[in-house]
Amino acid sequence: MLVHPNFDPVAIQIGPVAIHWYGLMYLLAFAGGWYLGTIRARQPHWNWPKDRVSDLLFYLALGVILGGRLGYTLFYNFKGFLQDPLVLIRIWEGGMSFHGGLLGVVVAYLWFARSYKLDPFVVGDFAAPMIPFGLLTGRIGNFINGELWGKPTDLPWGMVFANAPTLEPRHPSMLYEASLEGVVLLAVLWWFGRKPRPRMAVGGLFLVLYGVFRSMVEWVRLPDSHIGYLAGEWLTMGIVLSVPMMAAGIVMLALAYRKPALAPGP
Repeated sequence: MLVHPNFDPVAIQIGPVAIHWYGLMYLLAFAGGWYLGTIRARQPHWNWPKDRVSDLLFYLALGVILGGRLGYTLFYNFKGFLQDPLVLIRIWEGGMSFHGGLLGVVVAYLWFARSYKLDPFVVGDFAAPMIPFGLLTGRIGNFINGELWGKPTDLPWGMVFANAPTLEPRHPSMLYEASLEGVVLLAVLWWFGRKPRPRMAVGGLFLVLYGVFRSMVEWVRLPDSHIGYLAGEWLTMGIVLSVPMMAAGIVMLALAYRKPALAPGP
């Protein structure tokens, strides 16, 4: 049996100013995404200028933060928002939705693509391998906060969380997500995207794999207490929101491979 270290969520305290680990994980995510983007931009089939990567990251950061917070509020905490609308801006307390962040990123793609006169699907193919690193750091932030734990388990790596309803070993589901949505997804997309692929193929693969990985973990992760299961003891909001992602990804891959593989170009 393992015991969660029960980290202090505040990384640095300077007088009244508190810097939380969760916020630092977002900064690390953006820095890592920018670094991966500069590497990807140098690949022969992309050859993007460096400043374009920086601009794209700015758009994506806005999409992730605004979309993630709005998505969490609408999908997971709408009642709390009605009681206290200011909860929407208290990001340091945690509460970000990947699915909301993804919708924000889609809007950011469209905005960026229009500004640079690029195909938004091509922009999505470029950026898709950069996203899993942010998912990895975000799930590590969840682990530090001791949140999003899973169901009770008797597996050797079951972990006791002080904030859980009962002090019994549970699935460290946030670490499962960090491994699948972060490490594995990054490795697969980076390998797949290292060569020219049909338009929409890389983005479509991202949607399918994320939806599959997220749905897998949802089977052992407890849903938010104020929402619970939507049906039976298995259907969660995370699964409901992942199904359209998988469907969209399958359609994109099918459309992509109806045509011969072409380099995306600059």
